[in-house]
Amino acid sequence: MDIIWIGFAFLFGFLVSRIKLPPLVGYLIAGLVLAAFGYEPGDMLHEIAHLGVIFLLFTVGLHIRLKNIIRFDILGVGLTHLFISTLIFTPILLYFNFDIQAAIIIAITLGFSSTVLTAKNLERRNELGAFYGRTAIGILIVQDLVAIGIIAYTGGGIPSVWGLSLFALPVVRPVLIKFLGTIKDDEVWMLFGLGLALGGASLFEAFNLSGELGALAAGMLLASDERADEIAKKMWGVKEAFLVAFFLEVGLTGFPSTSGFMMILIFLLLLPLKSILFYLLFMAFKLRARTGFLATVSLTAYSEFTLIAGVVAVSNGFIPEETIVILGLLVAISYAINAPITLKEESLWKKWHSLLTFFERDVKHPEHQPISLGLAEFLIIGMGNAGRAAYDKLKEEKKPVVGMDIDPDRIERNIASGRRVIYGDIQDTDLWSNMELSKVKSVMIAMGNESVKENATKTLRAVGFEGLIYVLTMREEEAEKMQAAGASAVSIPIKEAGERLAELSADLNNQQEPKISLEVKKSND
Repeated sequence: MDIIWIGFAFLFGFLVSRIKLPPLVGYLIAGLVLAAFGYEPGDMLHEIAHLGVIFLLFTVGLHIRLKNIIRFDILGVGLTHLFISTLIFTPILLYFNFDIQAAIIIAITLGFSSTVLTAKNLERRNELGAFYGRTAIGILIVQDLVAIGIIAYTGGGIPSVWGLSLFALPVVRPVLIKFLGTIKDDEVWMLFGLGLALGGASLFEAFNLSGELGALAAGMLLASDERADEIAKKMWGVKEAFLVAFFLEVGLTGFPSTSGFMMILIFLLLLPLKSILFYLLFMAFKLRARTGFLATVSLTAYSEFTLIAGVVAVSNGFIPEETIVILGLLVAISYAINAPITLKEESLWKKWHSLLTFFERDVKHPEHQPISLGLAEFLIIGMGNAGRAAYDKLKEEKKPVVGMDIDPDRIERNIASGRRVIYGDIQDTDLWSNMELSKVKSVMIAMGNESVKENATKTLRAVGFEGLIYVLTMREEEAEKMQAAGASAVSIPIKEAGERLAELSADLNNQQEPKISLEVKKSND
């Protein structure tokens, strides 16, 4: 029977991708269609879905650091939003004849936002390390901790007192980092990541804590180490495949009664209110308008933790059994609503820019961005491997160069290596509008995300930058988009490497005594 849900997932995932929606929306629809035909999820689907969430949260943990989460603004926004949303949702649930205890439990869980959806959106934009990304993830962790409290209260188990020993986990970090340096094979990288994710989940479950939180904590043990990015890349395909089952399982929760549909409609109509509340709280806690908007868009959906906590509450009689069906469909529809909005968040920001900045407070913001590049004539955006190589080459030639990145950890590593690197969100129009660019002759964009590169190039041209813009790309189709966006030139390393290889081959064939080692050395340099 497993071939049935795999086939349906592929079919609907393919169809929605044709209309430029994320495949996950198709997986949700596939689950609903299967539910309509009476298909019930088996243990295998449930286990795969659970593993998908475990692996996703582990990769999220690889990108965050605890010091970036325990912040006044994150705790303030997260807890205040939960408190206010609970006050709003509880009377509505009482109207639908839930008792006061059940109404409060459900109201609290409806205040949660989707960790899975937010993480996937941030990964798609390659902005898990961005200030707004870290802010959104921090708020989600606060919510997840509240969810653990709900699960404990409704009978999911009280955390063991021995769970306090988990605070000692950071002491094993040096051992893991040292062991990480001995791994060379790609397959072993992936297995190490999978094993660490499952190990973290199992360890937390042994102390009656959330396995999902354990996977997140396991990933955080490796956060800030550059090799953590390699593990995330190796696990990408496995994680994506397993998450298909999660979204299918959400859809398979089926359809509720007429009153249940009415309840779903009301809470969907309240979804914009949830977003507005997030945005106003971000402004109250002194974040910039753009940061608040992007974080709000990421958090605008109901959560899978609503379902997780709901299942425990149902199994122990705290809320009616039909509730889980209602919550499942509500979460699924909110995912479908959120997905197209996140794809258009840049255009929406530009459209609503004037209105949104009206609420911004006239104070220095936590993610204050630079307005001067000093005497730099060359700006490199994206300080990964390619960006570092370009920086070092220009520095070697005594050129005035500065790097820019959105990931604070990467910035710290580059500064420690003697490079001048500053923080900046390259898609932020305000950044370029306020920055002095008259001395800059060339901007080099060395990043992996296609849409980010395209938006950044368009933004630079839109604010009047007339210098050279060089963009690093991986495919010829992508190169055409960058040139259309305003790039002066495009570099395709794979193509250039192939052409160089052909040149070397032709040269060697024309030599009677080819000096292969010399050519290889030059190629490596």
